[in-house]
Amino acid sequence: MKMSGKMEDSEVPIKKQKLDVDCNQGDDNDAMLSNFDGFEILKVISENTRSKTVTVHGKMKGENAVVLLEKKPFDAKHMNRYLTEETSLKNTLKNDIYGTYEAFLPSTENAVKAVVIHPATDKHIQKYTDQERFVIEETENLYKTVTLPLLESKQLSVQWVYNILEKKQEADRIVYEDTDPEIGFILLPDMKWDRKDPAALYLVAIAHKHGIKSLRDLNASKLPLLKNILNQGKNAIMKKYNVPSWKLHAYIHYQPSYYHFHVHFTNIKLEAPGFDADRAHLLTDVIENIEMMDTYYEKKTLTFVARETEDLFLKFKENGCFDETSQDEIKKD
Repeated sequence: MKMSGKMEDSEVPIKKQKLDVDCNQGDDNDAMLSNFDGFEILKVISENTRSKTVTVHGKMKGENAVVLLEKKPFDAKHMNRYLTEETSLKNTLKNDIYGTYEAFLPSTENAVKAVVIHPATDKHIQKYTDQERFVIEETENLYKTVTLPLLESKQLSVQWVYNILEKKQEADRIVYEDTDPEIGFILLPDMKWDRKDPAALYLVAIAHKHGIKSLRDLNASKLPLLKNILNQGKNAIMKKYNVPSWKLHAYIHYQPSYYHFHVHFTNIKLEAPGFDADRAHLLTDVIENIEMMDTYYEKKTLTFVARETEDLFLKFKENGCFDETSQDEIKKD
């Protein structure tokens, strides 16, 4: 058994994620917002200066709400709108030929991306709140005795995924589909991508086949599915967005955000959330590892990061994995 704890600056990515919680997610007939009139700020629960994001917990119409704000990237096509007399400057430093300024762009160029979750549950608030994080080195035995029983006991709902696969929701966003029940998949844009800037391209391929929870379930019998997603996914992206395969990352998260098999496709220019060494596994590497050893991902120790209030971390802690007095014994397993 391998386990280690780590303190680090937490970074919560802007991701409007469908959470597996037993609760109402809001009525379909909720009115679209036109402003934040009456919004009561309770607390800034996360901020990240590198990604220029901030997350706020507040009240809207008497109910909890989470608002995620993200400064949008510059659009080179709009440069003629930035550098004109409409942009006012306030000098902050001047030294010889070098000057720094605060630039106030025209209001049409000041849009900030806002994701509103309302009504928000305690799970939403917890998810987007900065927390201490821990490195978990999950052995084969730990997966079988801790992780898998937890997943099976919770019976996490992925109905929203089935809605996509059955075209009950988001059918208009589908970029490509292979309907084969064994190796087929649906490819569609991730919610983080506005579908405008190819440099920020982010799509997800969702397998039609049910029962593949994660990387741990992949073996030689799944190679036709993996290769089909890799090849047809890249071909579809080239055809639709003119982004060639050598400008794409294709990878699998572990732990995944939801337990129905899917693959992420992103432009290599994008600093995608979750593309870290302790979470992202390149699809080409996964295929090659399985070709070398059928049970590779059943046997391999997989490393991931868990936050202190997540059920999985609490389960590992409950099993003594973070008991410093027994670390020597733990590492012998």
